[in-house]
Amino acid sequence: MEKNSFATSTYIAASPERVFEYLCGLKNLDEWTLFSRMIKQIDQDTWLGTASGYQKNLYYHVKKLENELFYGIEWHCGFEYNNYFQVYPVLLFPPHYIDPETDETGVYFHWLSFVDPKRQTPMIMQGIHTVHTSETRSLKAILERQGGRSTAAKGRYFIDTDTIYVDAPVDMGIDYLSDLEKMDEWAHLLRLTKQINSQSGEFKDEYEQKVKISLRPHKLSKYHLLEQEYFYPDYGFYQRSVALLIPTAYAFADPEASGFILHRITFWHTDQLLAHGKLQIEDFGAESMNIKRMLEAQAGNMQSFDLGMSYIPKSHK
Repeated sequence: MEKNSFATSTYIAASPERVFEYLCGLKNLDEWTLFSRMIKQIDQDTWLGTASGYQKNLYYHVKKLENELFYGIEWHCGFEYNNYFQVYPVLLFPPHYIDPETDETGVYFHWLSFVDPKRQTPMIMQGIHTVHTSETRSLKAILERQGGRSTAAKGRYFIDTDTIYVDAPVDMGIDYLSDLEKMDEWAHLLRLTKQINSQSGEFKDEYEQKVKISLRPHKLSKYHLLEQEYFYPDYGFYQRSVALLIPTAYAFADPEASGFILHRITFWHTDQLLAHGKLQIEDFGAESMNIKRMLEAQAGNMQSFDLGMSYIPKSHK
């Protein structure tokens, strides 16, 4: 996994609109975070406040992600106003996005964090799992309590992720991953049998079962989002996953950083063993390594693959 990135998720029994509204209010960080306390409002979307991971105050800025798929925001942080070096994308998946036929309500909260290798401290990286996981638990409790609940709600799904650094231009990445013929090259458990158009077609899986696959790219903030949908017509089984392709220069606020972060978001039933489609997160991870290897070779970066799954600044190599 990419070691400069961290993701955490939870199900929240509150409407997507309510969760989005609450997250857009930076003053609400006072309620659910470990030690992000807003001290002074700078403008409508920016506050100066304390921080859990740094020994000095941070400027906090919130940006709404405009898209037709689901609600989303980005938090930006930095030591100077309008000069932010940390970006935290947050996506809010309604249950019907995961399964169009579901009757489940609420929302699946997904929080992705990037910490620039040039600025990170050992304490921040050693503590980020504990802090962000506990803060997510706090956020869930506050919103569910406000909705009248006295215990934690359990969702029907959980989110798992696979993240890898790819040392190739992000535009090359989105072109490659949204081309169905190329999928036949990097998806080792699938074999293309009939192409319907450039972004949808029929495949055979590892058990020679028919699966219809569609790919849909979207622009999202400074990066790309790619939807992947699998449908097994003989079984009525549907599986969706999402891939984010985020330029490394944007993720770590470093214009010298090449390539992009490939972050794959997957949804799994909490109490059901799957018989079709991807059966484990390692199936996605193996594909991601294939993608990295092929794109870096295409970009002429033949030594990058040997350096591992994580982004390394040029000054650290």
